[in-house]
Amino acid sequence: MTPEQIKEVLELHTAWLRNQAGGQQANLSGANLRGADLRGANLSGANLHSADLRGANLYGANLHSANLYGANLDGANLDGANLYGASLYGANLHGTNLYGANLYGANLDGADPSGANLSGANLYGANLSGAKNIPAKVTSTTTITPTSGQFIGWKSCQNGVLVKLMVGKNAKRSNATGRKCRAEYVKVLEVIGAEFGTSKHDRHTEYRVGKIVRCDKWNEDRWVECGGGIHFFLTRIEAENY
Repeated sequence: MTPEQIKEVLELHTAWLRNQAGGQQANLSGANLRGADLRGANLSGANLHSADLRGANLYGANLHSANLYGANLDGANLDGANLYGASLYGANLHGTNLYGANLYGANLDGADPSGANLSGANLYGANLSGAKNIPAKVTSTTTITPTSGQFIGWKSCQNGVLVKLMVGKNAKRSNATGRKCRAEYVKVLEVIGAEFGTSKHDRHTEYRVGKIVRCDKWNEDRWVECGGGIHFFLTRIEAENY
């Protein structure tokens, strides 16, 4: 697309975002935007499915909830970009500059972020299930569960009941990019609010003081936040508010 065509699309999209007459949601599916200057562009909610954005400059762009499914962002500059809730399913992020980008709640399932600069990026709640070649930096900076030894966790059960848990030193444990954690098995230390707690998920697993509760099937993929395991939080207040 020519700079003039891009400008027209952005103007119509801005009008659409403002609910102005004649506005039109940006549909750039499959568009050739290679090397395009999109600095500060407001593409919130835009359709960029399979768009070619190699080397494009999206510095500070707003891509809130944008559809970037399968887009090629190889070498693109997304420094400080807002990708809150955006779909990057299967996107090529190889070498992409995502320094300081907001990827809160973004879907990166099947994406390839190898070689991407994610320094300072906000990946809280991002879905990395099935993502390829996840940089070690992402793995290390999103891990909140202790990697060894036993530790305390808190679980929210039905009817406001709280359960204080001990994750055993040999129990497998993980978290994805959010605050919710899971473990292979736990020991119940205390039940607050009732004689025992009942799982909100399957509505039959009981948590009683002194009992060791094991999950039916453990999911080894740490990026599957709601995968198999006993789900819990590291702090009581998070469990109370869940």
